[in-house]
Amino acid sequence: MCGIIGYVGSRAVVQILLEGLGKLEYRGYDSAGLAVNSAGKIKVFKAEGKLQNLKQVMANYTLSDTTAGIGHIRWATHGAPNKINAHPHTCNCGKLALVHNGIVENYKELREELTAEGCVFKTETDTETVAHLIAQEYGRCQSLPKAVRAAAKRLKGAYALCVMHQDEPNLLVGTRKNAPLIVALGENENYLASDCPAIIEYTKRVIYLDDDEFAVLTPDSVLITDADGKQIFKKEEILPWEPVAINKMGYKHFMLKEIHEQPDVIRNALSGKLHDMNSPVILDEVKLTADEIRNLKRIEIIACGTSLHAAMIAKYAIEAFTNIPVDVECSSEYIYRKTVTDAKTLVIGISQSGETSDTITAIRQAKAVGSHVLIITNRPDSIMAREAHSLIPVNAGIEVSVAATKSFNAQLIALYLFALFIAETKKSFDEGYIAKLKHELLQLPPKVEMILSHKENIMKCAKTFASFRNFIYIARGINYATALEGALKLKEISYINATGYPAGELKHGPIAMLDETMPVLAVLMPGVVYDKVLSNAEEAKARNARLIALTSSEDAALENLFEYILKVPPVDEYLSPVIASVPLQLLAYYIAEFLGKDVDQPRNLAKSVTVE
Repeated sequence: MCGIIGYVGSRAVVQILLEGLGKLEYRGYDSAGLAVNSAGKIKVFKAEGKLQNLKQVMANYTLSDTTAGIGHIRWATHGAPNKINAHPHTCNCGKLALVHNGIVENYKELREELTAEGCVFKTETDTETVAHLIAQEYGRCQSLPKAVRAAAKRLKGAYALCVMHQDEPNLLVGTRKNAPLIVALGENENYLASDCPAIIEYTKRVIYLDDDEFAVLTPDSVLITDADGKQIFKKEEILPWEPVAINKMGYKHFMLKEIHEQPDVIRNALSGKLHDMNSPVILDEVKLTADEIRNLKRIEIIACGTSLHAAMIAKYAIEAFTNIPVDVECSSEYIYRKTVTDAKTLVIGISQSGETSDTITAIRQAKAVGSHVLIITNRPDSIMAREAHSLIPVNAGIEVSVAATKSFNAQLIALYLFALFIAETKKSFDEGYIAKLKHELLQLPPKVEMILSHKENIMKCAKTFASFRNFIYIARGINYATALEGALKLKEISYINATGYPAGELKHGPIAMLDETMPVLAVLMPGVVYDKVLSNAEEAKARNARLIALTSSEDAALENLFEYILKVPPVDEYLSPVIASVPLQLLAYYIAEFLGKDVDQPRNLAKSVTVE
């Protein structure tokens, strides 16, 4: 979950490292550090907390003859988030430095062995073990690439490594296993990075490393090898994004910018796949034949966090449209139990980043027993995308804010299109209703624009309830997961204890919490469960709860029941989560903003969860 960058070339190394880390700060911000090869010596600089603290440290130094450097932004796993445990880590002699993203599972055994051989440990991290191990191998072979390859054969777990040595000043070595690492190619300079934003300002030419591959970088060369040192010829690819994609464009926070990008994100997700209400859905990326689709007995959708909520919404639509039973699984639970999966089960993995470690493990388990794996991701260059039999990219663009917004709705659009695609192939759903849903899908962008153009009531509501320490969201049916997602957004960025419940479950325990100090937000979208949710809201009102409605209903009677009514345009109930999610995102954003929270970088969280 950490972010790493490496650079070798003749430009201002420290500036490049700091700017690159700034683009990776969504991956962690417990501490930051860098190491440079300056005037023939490895020099390491660290700071606890956010990157700005490291920048202040570096302002006191003028470094000369810097030829290469590595940098790290940390999300702590092993050891407290302090300066001592911050990366880079070095060996005892200080000649070797490295940065690491991931978890080395056998570090305790290696640490005991290395301690017995005279290594002195200064930190609590698993990463320092790797530094000592590579240094030990270097002492035997006097070659950094060989030493990294030899050490990597002894590591278990997940890692992306970037390593440098004082005696080889124009050289960086990188490798990865179950953690992302890319090589970026420049003119007389080259880079290693966890993700594209770190380097897109300098180059769009990249090589994606696969597991157990090693990159050896000098200013004018890149060599990719396997674990035995045999050269591998990798295809160079061009990044599809521009540097402006990671610019706030005048918005105060990336989250607000990304919320406002959603109309265009929905248009992009529909582009090329749905032309009009009378044309079939086109999903060329889905590699199942018509017979395979008709023979499907079951679908499993595996995801975490916000993506899990998208999956829960998809379950309602897919089952209704296709008559195929759908199980939604939390990735972190799926991988530790026996699952009933086979060749007649389609397994769908959903992840914004395509790097979510638990989901990667889950889909690999499913592939091993013969399931067809479909991946829905915002990153078609990701690990999960490369594992897929079928792939639906959601085309949301780079999402910088830790709290997912635009990627959630992009995932929903992809899942709706998939459900309709299967229904059309199987002829399992009313053709007239399918045409109606297609028409409504195409109308979603202007409806979201209407919400974004009339935010005043949402802001007033946020200001009223920003001081409350607890919050309940209720809904039924397809919008139960919308309530969960709304509560998650509020928890993530405001630290308010928000919980989503099926509205009918209030009376089975949670109703005991209701009084004048407990706001209750009801997702009250017209449809088959509208009257039931309204009745549950009345029960909450009878217990003096402060009520908020999110609805498209024009029922004037709601004015007497709810303190605030957040209005949205009318939409078919199946598609209502897309419309309903936008005010919930804005409500969470404005509450966090009123409270002065760090919206884009909430405490303890990181954008890409690359460890189990």
